[in-house]
Amino acid sequence: MQKSNFILILSFLFSISLFSQNTFTLSSKDLGGQATQTEEFNGFGCTGKNQSPQLSWKNAPEGTKSFAITMYDPDAPTGSGWWHWVVFDIPANVNELVSNAGNINLDLAPKGAIQSITNYGANGYGGPCPPEGHGLHQYIITVYALGADKLGTDKNTNPAIVGYNIWNNTLAKASIVSYYERKKSK
Repeated sequence: MQKSNFILILSFLFSISLFSQNTFTLSSKDLGGQATQTEEFNGFGCTGKNQSPQLSWKNAPEGTKSFAITMYDPDAPTGSGWWHWVVFDIPANVNELVSNAGNINLDLAPKGAIQSITNYGANGYGGPCPPEGHGLHQYIITVYALGADKLGTDKNTNPAIVGYNIWNNTLAKASIVSYYERKKSK
C-alpha cells in the first residue's frame, strides 16, 4: 500500500509540473500597495521625488518581440483618466526597469526604449498627484508583451495613439496596482 501511495503522489507531482504554466508576472521591489512621496509627482501642488519604481517581469509568452509599460490613473477627474507613464520599444531581452528609469535625463531606461509624452505634457515618468481631498486613486502599472519589435511611434506620440498600437500588438499583459491619496491641507 505504501508503494502505491508513493507512486500516486509522484504521478500527481509530475502532472502538476507538466501541466502547470508559469504566468506572465510583473513585480516591483520599490512599490507596494501604496505609493509614497518617492513616487509622487513634483509639481501641480505635489512635492514628491517623482521617482519611477523598479519593475521586473518574467514568463513572457513565446513570440514576444518587445515590451511596453504604462502607468494609468482611471480615477483622475478628467473623464478619461490620466496617463502617468508610457514606455515602449523595450527590447525583448530586457526584463527589468531600474528605479528612476522614468527620469529621461538620467538615461537609465534600456537602450532603444522610448518614453513618450504623458498627460503632464512631458516625456518620462510623472508620478501620482491626485487632487487634494479627492480620495484614493488607483495607479495601474502594466507591462505588455508585444508581437512587434517597434510600435512605429515616437517620443511625441500622445498616450491614446501609443495605447492603440500597444493594444493592437499585445500577446499578454500583467499589472500591479498601487493607491495614493492627498489629504486636504489645513
